[in-house]
Amino acid sequence: MPRRNSPKPEDARPLGGGVGWARAESGPDGDWLVRAISGAQAQKTYRCPGCDHEIRPGTPHLVAWPAEETGSVEERRHWHQGCWESRGRRGPTAR
Repeated sequence: MPRRNSPKPEDARPLGGGVGWARAESGPDGDWLVRAISGAQAQKTYRCPGCDHEIRPGTPHLVAWPAEETGSVEERRHWHQGCWESRGRRGPTAR
């Protein structure tokens, strides 16, 4: 049986340079492009700006960057799913 391609969300758009699909999100802090990273794709350690804890390799998480950018490395931030969803209530932590 042939494999079916799953439909992409309407607000998802392809990104240049082979970085995959991202969805657009708007919030009080601006417009963002957000991409989900599976546990299999997560191979480095990152620090979540929401809780200041490490996101260890193998942990599913999100990558977000301002919608005006095209995914430049300087603007991308890796977030825990829950921290991203509650960022409007908490805001990023200060180091």
